[in-house]
Amino acid sequence: MKVLVHGARGSYPTSQADTLKYGGLTPCVEVLAGEERIILDAGTGILNVNTERIRAGQPIHILLTHLHMDHILGLGFFRPLFDPNNEVHIWGPYSRDAPLRERINRYLSPPFFPLPLRDISCKMVLHEMKQGQFSIGAFAVSTEFVVHPGPTLGFRVAAGQRVLTYLPDHEPFLGQDTLPANPWLSGYNLILDTDLLIHDAQYSEEEYRQRVGWGHSSFEHACRVARIGRAKKTLLFHHDPEHNDAYLDALALTMDNHTDIQVGVACSGRTYQL
Repeated sequence: MKVLVHGARGSYPTSQADTLKYGGLTPCVEVLAGEERIILDAGTGILNVNTERIRAGQPIHILLTHLHMDHILGLGFFRPLFDPNNEVHIWGPYSRDAPLRERINRYLSPPFFPLPLRDISCKMVLHEMKQGQFSIGAFAVSTEFVVHPGPTLGFRVAAGQRVLTYLPDHEPFLGQDTLPANPWLSGYNLILDTDLLIHDAQYSEEEYRQRVGWGHSSFEHACRVARIGRAKKTLLFHHDPEHNDAYLDALALTMDNHTDIQVGVACSGRTYQL
């Protein structure tokens, strides 16, 4: 299984010279198993998905953790949506407030977007997800609602003998000093013994104390979650747009202190082989 990080920035995209190394595109991760693929989130990183590698007639599956703008901003500019020969499946979290189609249409419609959802020309199939398991080709996907404002899902994706856990927006501490090391931990069943954990690490400890309840984790929180879940490797993700390359380089050096776990800083454009 290959994991391609196309966007790792949180909140809003950046394009300054001092954010080029780790990238300024918002969340999108492509997962490959042979010639099959799924796309996790549709931030501006989705624009770097190489659509020429997608075989003619091969359905495209986009799984959305939630519908905050940084995770769907690239959706309206993803070219396969505007080809009538394409079949595009969009999977999103269930909400009691409104059906998935209505919630996506709030963005993909005027005045925020020139076309309404009904005029997008591909064959679009929408799926509402709750907690559970399902399969997409070679991928076995498990979902759980996790701690983040609005209905937000975390994903566990397995193919062959390898497992990826994707928790890009996650605040399991929610102002507490400790976490339960058992299934009461938000996302525990998704994380346990995973090969690669991609986890929210938007804030420093000091920044987090000023933003409790905003739905994100500190660097230290992500490492503590990784330890509890016995993740084999962890990538810190959803970088704050105010954290430039020098800041993230310094963060990467501090990760050397966490010798009991394997942890790194997610970088847009990188491929991780599981």
